[in-house]
Amino acid sequence: MPLDDKPGFDKSKLPSRHVTVGPSRAPARSYYYAMGLSEEEINQPFVGVATCWNEAAPCNISLSRQAKAAKVGVEQARGTPREFTTITVTDGIAMGHQGMKSSLVSREVIVDSVELTMRGHCYDALVGIAGCDKSLPGMMMSMLRLNVPSVFMYGGSILPGKFKGKDVTVQEVFEAVGAHAAGKMSGEDLHALECVACPSAGSCGGQFTANTMACVSEAIGLALPGSAGAPAPYESRDQYAEASGRAVMDLLARNLRPRDIVTRKALENGAVVVAASGGSTNAALHLPAMAHECGIEFDIHDVAEIFRRTPYIADLKPAGRYVAKDLFEIGGVPVLMKALYDGGYLHGDCITVTGKTIAENLADVKFPTDQDIIRPTSDPISTWGGVVGLRGNLAPQGAIVKVAGLEDLKFTGTARCFDSEEEAFEAVNRRDYKEGDVIVIRYEGPRGGPGMREMLATTAAIYGQGMGKSVALITDGRFSGATRGFCIGHVGPEAAVGGPIGLLRDGDKIIIDAGTGKLDVDLTEAELEERRKSWQPRQHDYQSGALWKYAQTVGDAEKGAVTHPGGKAETHQYADI
Repeated sequence: MPLDDKPGFDKSKLPSRHVTVGPSRAPARSYYYAMGLSEEEINQPFVGVATCWNEAAPCNISLSRQAKAAKVGVEQARGTPREFTTITVTDGIAMGHQGMKSSLVSREVIVDSVELTMRGHCYDALVGIAGCDKSLPGMMMSMLRLNVPSVFMYGGSILPGKFKGKDVTVQEVFEAVGAHAAGKMSGEDLHALECVACPSAGSCGGQFTANTMACVSEAIGLALPGSAGAPAPYESRDQYAEASGRAVMDLLARNLRPRDIVTRKALENGAVVVAASGGSTNAALHLPAMAHECGIEFDIHDVAEIFRRTPYIADLKPAGRYVAKDLFEIGGVPVLMKALYDGGYLHGDCITVTGKTIAENLADVKFPTDQDIIRPTSDPISTWGGVVGLRGNLAPQGAIVKVAGLEDLKFTGTARCFDSEEEAFEAVNRRDYKEGDVIVIRYEGPRGGPGMREMLATTAAIYGQGMGKSVALITDGRFSGATRGFCIGHVGPEAAVGGPIGLLRDGDKIIIDAGTGKLDVDLTEAELEERRKSWQPRQHDYQSGALWKYAQTVGDAEKGAVTHPGGKAETHQYADI
């Protein structure tokens, strides 16, 4: 039934009754009157409109504008919006130094802070708008944890920069640092590039983590179809925000909740879209963490299995030629999903925030044939996904690698071990490594870092020096979505808990075969066990504060690096208070 036909919402069944209904709530109501609300507005459902707006980076700078538009949509549908913000840590600025240890931790802080704001004020529904790498999964995780009717919206990508006649992103700037260090780029050109690479508000323009998780938001049904596509500066973002505000009120009327939408099959759809788009390896961390909030078992191995059987069809950076704006101009994520659905790779019966299924949402989408950004599944770039999982005696819990753009899926080399990213970066900067090395960066896992840093500064420097195809890199940390080359992350168990990566020594022979999904060191179990006897745990430098607290609770990357028992342990849900 359309909202306009409904007589209103029964507050006695909504969480906001605890702050608005009855004589005992007069003190709380007095606060709402102080903020200019009318009695009618107080009697309507309260909708949290959460953003990660801040002045840390261009990814977030346009979110306040979009929140205002979402509030208009809520008001149009007879809801009372209550805007609030949470933090972000922006990887492009945190990258390459100790600040990156805060990045993954920020995902948990975002989830926790949204949960606490919603719980503390008894909001009935949620519109969440996010722009940076960890804020997208963080905001979606909060929706799944709270399980109140919710709509997610991406803040939009940045416009591409222009340098010497070519489209560029921040990826080219990171790689230019390596080229400059190798004497292949002048300081003047580096400066000129940095001045033009990021010309607007919005998140990094390639199929890096933000755009990957934006695609996921549509694929799993938490976002309105098409809402992930428009670049941040475009006015159409405000129209999608307004529509998201109206949509969340419709979900509230239907009592259609995030866990009704994000099922196991929906998560599989998310993994398919990541693989087909050559998306970020970080999705193998975030999809299991989102599943965990619902109480669904869906770990790195489940994700990797889907990655392996999905064709890679999107020619997007960092492995390909195009950026998010190009995808938007041919129809956005629905075009990618249409190709996959027509090829039989998506579950079409999954319900979405439109109240319709994926199949119904895609019914009127036409796949454009006059473009080469997205291919049909019958003519893929490769017959299997752009990201794949690995396992072996070096990674019993698994690891992940982006193979999009790789010409050779095998690499055998000798270990060159570093116990921090700084050590590795300095060696790379000095060119103190050689062809055939496997650079090992360890003690950078969720517990050991703590915080599981991304390694884009190091990988980009290697590529900038022209050595991207000559060496491999493995780590118990993570990689940016902008990383390319033979770079393997999420190796588990991590070094900090005595995983095999912590037992490696310089000169060990490491065998990588992405084709068969193997990651091994040429050592017997007896040899590894002998080394284990002399291994000692290490103390990191964060013995108090947020990073210490995170290290005490965080689990393995295999399960999403989560910090609490998840949906399976719940005795009640917030939505039912």
